[in-house]
Amino acid sequence: MSAETPAAAGQFTRRRLQFRAWRGARPFWAGLFVALGGLPIAYFPYANLQIGHLTLAMSTTAGAGSLIIGVLLVVLGVSLWFQKHVRVFAGVAAILLALVSIPVSNLGGFLIGFLFALVGGAMAVSWVPGEPPRAEPPLEGKGTDGAPEGAVPAASADDTAFPGFPAPGTQAGPAVPGPRGGMDDGEPSQGFTAPGAHDLSGTSPANGANGRHSAG
Repeated sequence: MSAETPAAAGQFTRRRLQFRAWRGARPFWAGLFVALGGLPIAYFPYANLQIGHLTLAMSTTAGAGSLIIGVLLVVLGVSLWFQKHVRVFAGVAAILLALVSIPVSNLGGFLIGFLFALVGGAMAVSWVPGEPPRAEPPLEGKGTDGAPEGAVPAASADDTAFPGFPAPGTQAGPAVPGPRGGMDDGEPSQGFTAPGAHDLSGTSPANGANGRHSAG
């Protein structure tokens, strides 16, 4: 194997990819079918079929019309390759010429050219250019740690804890009952104060004495 073989293979691959990109940007197959349809339409009226010693001429009185139709179909097929903006006009014209070739050119080149031109014209009319790939915009509101948008992240212990309740996953200590009835070990609790105990403005409802004597 020569040293030039990898380089030649790489060049062939590059050319093939370039041709694929060129073909995908235009109605290639439509133009090919239309051009192929024009060849039998233009050829058969001027061809002679040799059967043994018998020569059969297939020319008709409309031989010039068949040649014109065939040449026009080839021109339309080539124009579909290099002038893709005329695809609708070229497709409709190819369909009309294919229909005209039935009575003019030996049933449209024995139906071979008629079918090729008809299918190619329909493909040209229906072809639309593809849209270029769009750059994806950055996702807004993307979840934390690469999570997709809309995914609910796992809540931490601080988010679910409530005041006065133990955090999830922790063991609660024994409950200590608070003082009852305002008494704490026989002594009045500071959290409970008798009504009017610090009222110095008037008579205390507890002992009926004046507030000034209670203060003294």
